[in-house]
Amino acid sequence: MKITKNYPLGDNAEKEHILACLSPAPSNAKIIETAARMAAAFDGDFTALYVQTPEFAVISDADKKRLEAHIKLAESKGAEITTVYGDDVSYQIAEFARLSAVTKIVIGRSNTARRHFWNKPALTERLASLAPNLDIHIIPDSSSESKYHVNKKLFSHYLLPTVRDLMTTLFFLAAATCIGQLFLNRGFTEANIITVYILGVLLTSLFTKSHACSFISSLASVLIFNFFFTEPRLTLHAYEPGYPVTFAIMLIASLITGSLANKLKDHAKQSAQSAFRTKVLFETNQLLQKAEDDSDIINITASQLLKLLDRDITVYPETDGKLSKGYLFETDEAATDRRALAAFHEKSVAEWVFIHNKRAGAMTDQFGDARCLYLAIRINNKVYGVVGIYIGSKTLDSFEYSMVLSILGECALAIENSRNAAAKEKAAVLAKNEQLRANLLRSISHDLRTPLTSISGNAGNLLSNYDKLDADTRMQMFTDIYDDSMWLISLVENLLSVTRIEEGRMNLNTNAELIDDVIEEALKHIDRKSSEHHIKVDIKDELMLAKMDVKLIMQVIINIVDNAVKYTQKGSVITVSARKKESLIYVCISDDGPGIPDRMKPQVFKMFFTGENQIADSRRSLGLGLCLCRSIINAHGGEITLTDNKPHGCVFTFTLPSEEVKINE
Repeated sequence: MKITKNYPLGDNAEKEHILACLSPAPSNAKIIETAARMAAAFDGDFTALYVQTPEFAVISDADKKRLEAHIKLAESKGAEITTVYGDDVSYQIAEFARLSAVTKIVIGRSNTARRHFWNKPALTERLASLAPNLDIHIIPDSSSESKYHVNKKLFSHYLLPTVRDLMTTLFFLAAATCIGQLFLNRGFTEANIITVYILGVLLTSLFTKSHACSFISSLASVLIFNFFFTEPRLTLHAYEPGYPVTFAIMLIASLITGSLANKLKDHAKQSAQSAFRTKVLFETNQLLQKAEDDSDIINITASQLLKLLDRDITVYPETDGKLSKGYLFETDEAATDRRALAAFHEKSVAEWVFIHNKRAGAMTDQFGDARCLYLAIRINNKVYGVVGIYIGSKTLDSFEYSMVLSILGECALAIENSRNAAAKEKAAVLAKNEQLRANLLRSISHDLRTPLTSISGNAGNLLSNYDKLDADTRMQMFTDIYDDSMWLISLVENLLSVTRIEEGRMNLNTNAELIDDVIEEALKHIDRKSSEHHIKVDIKDELMLAKMDVKLIMQVIINIVDNAVKYTQKGSVITVSARKKESLIYVCISDDGPGIPDRMKPQVFKMFFTGENQIADSRRSLGLGLCLCRSIINAHGGEITLTDNKPHGCVFTFTLPSEEVKINE
């Protein structure tokens, strides 16, 4: 049938989906070429379908190689390869076309005509009846009669029983005869005995591999029944005129029973294989979703391929744009020659696959003498590694090959998603660091302007008008310069301490120290503004020892008390207390100021958080003090918390590990 290339498509036309039917027939390449041209002309999807029937197990090696060549040809034309199982090829093609929204089917047909009405309808005739709404393009196949169907003789291998099958057949025939003799002695009718023999045929079909055994069992059952259970017994003669009809019905029933049993057995085998492979693919998807990094993804993929193929697997992951060393996943412990060959000597083949993004090795034209088939773990033009599958004497069938490609596609997608997630996380960290750096620079540039302006202004005024200023004015200006300088020094110390702690560069110099001495020393370095507030110390037990770095803990106390001085009204009461509970010492710093709203409490220990309270001297804190306090306390193995001070105010509490008082006598 002639197919034109001019396919007019409207703007609203649905996208075409072209289906090419694969087979080992020599002319199948012509079918693939035609379907590819149609897909290109329509700018549609292109799928190549192979229906694997039970006869696939007995086709010749030449036909298998030809089928593999057709699959590779379809791949090179941009087709998506799909394999389905079934013994009714027409029905499988029609169902796949219906479920996959196929619009056009391209299939081959030989010139052999249907000779008799009882012959099985041709594939194309049955397909046309099963899919009447699809465009079926039939490519004549004049060469298939002489070159391809001759291979059907190999089906005779299905008919040659093994010794084990013959012994199984004889066992069921003997068992049926013994049961029949028992039924005869008990007075059962001949119909019951016939049923026993039919059951024997059914069991023979189920427990033997050769289809010939069911035929042998059917024929032998009729002869044995005639020999042992019809008059005259122990002969093949029959007196009753109705016995020939009985024998014919018995033979037909046995043959039908055996044939149906064989079909059910084949279907069960195919269903079990398909279910197993589908389960492997589903498990692969689930496991890959839980993988944490590239190493996990590679291990999961190799394990699933081992489970699916039961063959040694070699994986060469991609690292920094190059192929790294191979990892061998074995089916057994004694693969000495394969281990050396697959993991080392054939890496050059894997390198070629990685560079050219094409398969190579066994079953291919490129490095065909290799022991392994090498496939790229890829998405489009991006290759994330190479997988080697040990082939040996048994090649991969088309369904196994398509499953391997699906698993490798899932692997590549998982690696790409994992790397994208890592890149996003890294970008988020960089963005956060940049934001912190921008906040720091903005805060420093804004908040340092006031004290620096005050220092430079007062210093310039003193230089220019020192003799004109009275002693009290000069002292006030010196005091302001000193206060602003100390504020800047405190700021720089906090910045350096936060940097060292966050980078893990601060080494704690811990010793057992009296907590009241540390608090007393820290309060000596409080901002001069503290004279406008009432600071009290409440420590009942004067012999409380804590394991601490004195300098850092003093900085914690200074920062918290300075905050209380800055953010509370004049005349407020600030209380520093300490108590021991079990193995911890709790230090509490409370004030009776306006407090901190509940919505802000989770933010107070974050860097650059300054709250909403205004500072009387127009300076703003950079929000480093409490962040530094948390880092220092965490480094000591303690915890710092913020609670309300009833009826108003705040309470900052931090813990330190306590030390026992040792008295030397």
